Amino acid sequence: MEKVVTIDEAVSHIKDGMTIMVGGFLSCGTPHKLVDALVKKGVKDLTLICNDSGFVDSGVGKLVVNKQIKKLIASHVGTNKETGNQMNSGEMEVVLVPQGTLAEQIRAAGAGLGGILTPTGVGTVVEEGKEKIEIDGKEYLLELPLKADVALLLGHTVDKAGNVVYYGATRNFNTLMATAADTVIVEAENLVEVGEIDQNHVVTPGLFIDYIAVGGDK
Repeated sequence: MEKVVTIDEAVSHIKDGMTIMVGGFLSCGTPHKLVDALVKKGVKDLTLICNDSGFVDSGVGKLVVNKQIKKLIASHVGTNKETGNQMNSGEMEVVLVPQGTLAEQIRAAGAGLGGILTPTGVGTVVEEGKEKIEIDGKEYLLELPLKADVALLLGHTVDKAGNVVYYGATRNFNTLMATAADTVIVEAENLVEVGEIDQNHVVTPGLFIDYIAVGGDK
């Protein structure tokens, strides 16, 4: 299968009502071209899993502003006032998850686990509606896996087989999300031939990647 596609071809796999994951941390490591293409496409009623809701004019925040998100699962929303507005008005459901727990829920989905046990949130509003399990006299919350229909990632250097190298802190949630979605799309900042990446530098192997999105010609 040809993995290299255009940005528009890549987002054609995302339909109304899907659950998507988008890598990034306050727009660092976010696949901006893919997000912009989603905004242009106007796909709606999405469930978005990400670290945060970005800014009103950057990253996944544009999807929020454009009212394409039905449900947001994230660890922080304070940098995007529109998220708060839609949450308070009831237009968008917002589920706030401690950042480490969010990462572990995604990792659990990728590993095929039934969930993870964490003491984080015990005795707070975080525990509402969740099962508590006691082990050796200590209480834990059972947090269920988080999986998506499509994950959108950003890779610094990607070869045509889909092997991905990230740049510094831009790897953030990208590496976990690559394992936890039915379809995984990476936006390549630099596309190279197979063999040009030192195998010791590969973080996400190409077997996890379904499509490589590039802004120009294939």
